Amino acid sequence: MSLVLAAGLEKSYRVGEVTVPAIRGADFTIEPASFVSFVGPSGSGKSTLLNMIGCLDRPNGGKLTVLDTDVATLDRHSAATFRGNHIGFVFQDFNLVPVLSVYENVEYPLVMVQNWPAAQRHARVMELLEAVGMSDQAHKRPDQLSGGQKQRVAVARALVTRAKLVLADEPTANLDHATAYRVIELMKKMRDEFGTTFLFSTHDPKIMEAAEVIYTLEDGRLQQGGAQHG
Repeated sequence: MSLVLAAGLEKSYRVGEVTVPAIRGADFTIEPASFVSFVGPSGSGKSTLLNMIGCLDRPNGGKLTVLDTDVATLDRHSAATFRGNHIGFVFQDFNLVPVLSVYENVEYPLVMVQNWPAAQRHARVMELLEAVGMSDQAHKRPDQLSGGQKQRVAVARALVTRAKLVLADEPTANLDHATAYRVIELMKKMRDEFGTTFLFSTHDPKIMEAAEVIYTLEDGRLQQGGAQHG
């Protein structure tokens, strides 16, 4: 069973009197526990694709199925619930809440979406912080962390709800070369341990090198098929 299936996917935006196409007839599949990159120049449609898969935006045409759910049919509340239960996000600017500790940032999705009992939340948060090598930093605030440490916390937060799919939009853009490699290796380790699919929007050759499948976008058109890596 494919984790994500798109057929003839279309997305356009109205800018004044003009309709601007962002995605033009995209067809692709994404399998469970895979490491996939959408690549292409700025404005090619990479972030638009991630936003539709993540139920942050709705297609104008075609079909998009995520975890056997036709996400185009979800209303705003249903989309938010689906997103909270099944999809994690990692951003280039980390998006950690500055007034919360590392522990509280990772715990936040469980409180807001899943409402787990406190003891169960604690066990899950510590499991993830241990997995990303940040359990000894649990009580620090984000402004006390390096960029690489912040991204490790963001990866833990994305996985804490046992998300089957993590969407990572330029996750290494604000990291130095060595730190970016370590974060990529961490995400591959998380994929291997938890069976999570990681889907990237990126310009970064290091992520492209690590990806098993690469889809190239240009002017909203997806190159047929994905380039398979070993």
